[in-house]
Amino acid sequence: MAEHITLGKRGEDVAAKYLEGKGYVILARNWRNCHKEIDIVAKDGETLVIVEVKTRHGNTFGEPYDSVTQFKERLLISAANSYIHKFNMDCETRFDIVSVILPQKGEPAIEHIENAFEPC
Repeated sequence: MAEHITLGKRGEDVAAKYLEGKGYVILARNWRNCHKEIDIVAKDGETLVIVEVKTRHGNTFGEPYDSVTQFKERLLISAANSYIHKFNMDCETRFDIVSVILPQKGEPAIEHIENAFEPC
């Protein structure tokens, strides 16, 4: 498996564990609709949370969350709409980003940005 795929999977595992530790209920991981994917779908109380996870080994080239572009936001919004429609969800929805830095040695650094962006 390619190193960047392995890194991303590890980051998603760390993010899911982190969110569960905060009391979130994970509904789905790597949920796909056509070419769109949601890394983590969770519930925070009654709120549906669509989570994009970005993982890097370090922040030399910027923070992981910096790589969430407007294009990626639009894809996530579209995927979220598909998820909501498919599962007939009727609740508040929020878009979060979890940045994970997995250094070669030591513990991961996690930054959780709640309500990172809103649909237009």
